[in-house]
Amino acid sequence: MLTAFARAFRTPDLRRKILFSMAIMGLFRLGSVIPTPGVSYQAVQTCIDQSKTSSGLYSLINLFSGGALLQLSIFALGIMPYITASIIVQLLTVVIPRFEDLKKEGQSGTARLTQYTRYLTIGLAILQSTGLIALARQPGQLFSGCQEDIIYSDIGIFGIIVMVVTMTAGTGVIMWLGELITDRGIGNGMSLLIFTSIASGFPSSLWQIKLQRGWTLFTVVLAAGLVLVALVVFVEQAQRRIPVQYAKRMIGRRMYGGSSTYIPLKVNQAGVIPVIFASSLLYLPALAVNLTDRNNPPGWATWVQTYLVRGDHPIYMALYFGLIVFFTYFYVAITFNPTEVADNMKKYGGFIPGIRAGRPTAEYLDYVLSRITLAGAIYLGMIALIPLIALGLFHANRSFPFGGTAILIIVGVGLETVKQIESQLQQRNYEGFLR
Repeated sequence: MLTAFARAFRTPDLRRKILFSMAIMGLFRLGSVIPTPGVSYQAVQTCIDQSKTSSGLYSLINLFSGGALLQLSIFALGIMPYITASIIVQLLTVVIPRFEDLKKEGQSGTARLTQYTRYLTIGLAILQSTGLIALARQPGQLFSGCQEDIIYSDIGIFGIIVMVVTMTAGTGVIMWLGELITDRGIGNGMSLLIFTSIASGFPSSLWQIKLQRGWTLFTVVLAAGLVLVALVVFVEQAQRRIPVQYAKRMIGRRMYGGSSTYIPLKVNQAGVIPVIFASSLLYLPALAVNLTDRNNPPGWATWVQTYLVRGDHPIYMALYFGLIVFFTYFYVAITFNPTEVADNMKKYGGFIPGIRAGRPTAEYLDYVLSRITLAGAIYLGMIALIPLIALGLFHANRSFPFGGTAILIIVGVGLETVKQIESQLQQRNYEGFLR
């Protein structure tokens, strides 16, 4: 594997792509620590030191932004507006016939959908930056127990507009940087930027565990993390291969078909999307509580505050796990259509041995997909609960780096990037990383 890395850097065009991607990721991290105009950097750092936890969706967005959200930097929103816009557009392709037609048009339709995603990203960035600034003017909403003035009180309406424009422009720059990596670098640009944001927090999180708990727990957490990464890699690579046989056909004077292939159905077909959906939905009750009177809260607000805000409560964990299972089945259902796959196989003369073409094939694919999706949903739920269990056992939710969304993204993006480098090495008859 080390030899393959050396050969990758000895190949001029591949070395240029890798170095270009690393330079863009470095520029992205630089923008994540530059404060937005009107923000008191000293006050932000004081609040971060005083409050070691951030609740709900804030922690998720802060994870994707590499800590830039709670520092209110120019890249504070990170990649989340683009992720949200991409998910919305993907869901709308199932609901809106026009979007579905664009998806089937090929490259031109995909380019149009990408343009819609960009417009929606800018709109969401304006809304999210406005909401973030409104919350930052009440520091207790972002940092529990913080009384510092994060935003200067004399900033005025013009200063707030400048802050909104700056954060929105930062989101646009992040989109541009991600597309630059995709076009001129290695791997998917947006995925690599998320990878960079999450990986940047690992050293500080591990060192925080060492300072708070000592070398013994630090070593245990590091060893458990390595084992967990190995297990996640194993499951992410696991797939059920459905054999497909194509009949021979005469077209003119040439014979086509007669080959054998397979349909790879991954165990984790939905990726990390169900975890994001479940986290976002569970944050809504906490948001509703913030809108009530804190001095005289209603009964339902007290119940939500007791059971659905604390991540280490069993009711919260059970609901979180159930939502992940539900959204896993939901997302797989809208992204993989067994009827469409069966029709395409029938159109080109393909069939599954022992299964009739057409409707029986679609029913068989749906049956197999439902069974492996159950295993994938349970796997996602267990991985997502690891930080919550760490919160209950060690009281270290913020400083626990392994588990949940972070480990899934780190492993998934890492595997895809390595595969792309490997494919380019194999084109030059070099041995790949995973051989």
